[in-house]
Amino acid sequence: MLTVQWDVSTPQPVPRSEAVGIDVGLTNFIATSNGLLVKRPRFFLTCERKLKLLQQRVSKKHIGSNNWKKAQKKVASLHEYVANCRKDWQRKLSHKICDDAGMVFVEDLNLVGLSRGMLGKHCLDAGFGQFFNILEQTCFKRDIYFQKVDSRKTSQICPSCGTETGKKELSERTHVCSNCGYTTDRDVAAAQVVAIRGLAAVGHTVKMHEQGVNSLESPRRKNPRTFRSSSVKNLFIRSFAENSPAF
Repeated sequence: MLTVQWDVSTPQPVPRSEAVGIDVGLTNFIATSNGLLVKRPRFFLTCERKLKLLQQRVSKKHIGSNNWKKAQKKVASLHEYVANCRKDWQRKLSHKICDDAGMVFVEDLNLVGLSRGMLGKHCLDAGFGQFFNILEQTCFKRDIYFQKVDSRKTSQICPSCGTETGKKELSERTHVCSNCGYTTDRDVAAAQVVAIRGLAAVGHTVKMHEQGVNSLESPRRKNPRTFRSSSVKNLFIRSFAENSPAF
C-alpha cells in the first residue's frame, strides 16, 4: 500500500459582486434581501401519519422475530426517504440562491436552543443547520463568499434608517418604520439587516487583510465583540443606507 501526503493551500472565495442576506423562519423557510420568499415544505409532517402506522405495527411484533425486523426496515426506509427529500430540496434551493449572488450572509443561530424550544419539532423538520452546511458547501464549489453574522435583533431594526422598531408579534408580518416610513415584508427586512451586517463584516475582513491578518477568519470568532459596538454598527448602517440604493 502506498500512502502519499502533502500540504495543499485551498483557495478561498473572496467578497465580490452582489450581496444576499438570508433570514430563515417557520412560515417562510427563507427570505432573501432581494425579496425572494420560499415557503417551508413539511417533509416530516407529511409522512407522520404513515410513520405512526408503521411504528404501531412494529410494537405489535415479537421483538427479534423476522416480521419485527421487516417492520423495522420499513420504518427506517421511511425516515431515509424523508431525509433524502429534505436534502435534495435544500441542495436545489442553495444553487438557486447562488445563481444571483456573489456574497451570501446568513444568521449565526443557536440551533440547539431552537430545537429544544416549544417549536422544536418544526425546527428539526425544517433542518436549518443542514441547510446552512449545504449552502456553505455550494458557495465554496461555485466560488461565492459565505459568512455567518450576528442574529440578534434582525427583526427589530429598520434596514433603511437603522432605527430600532421594537419587538414584533409573530402575527405581525409587515415591517413599518415609524421614523422613515419604510415598509416591506417582515422577513425581507430582517434579511436586509443580515446583508448590511455582512457587508460590515466584509469591510472589517478587508481591513484585517490590509493589516496582515488572515482575512478569511470570521471576525466574530476572532473578536466576539465585533458586532457589539453599537456606535460603529449604527454609523455603518446610516452611511450604507444613504449612499446605496435600497434592496
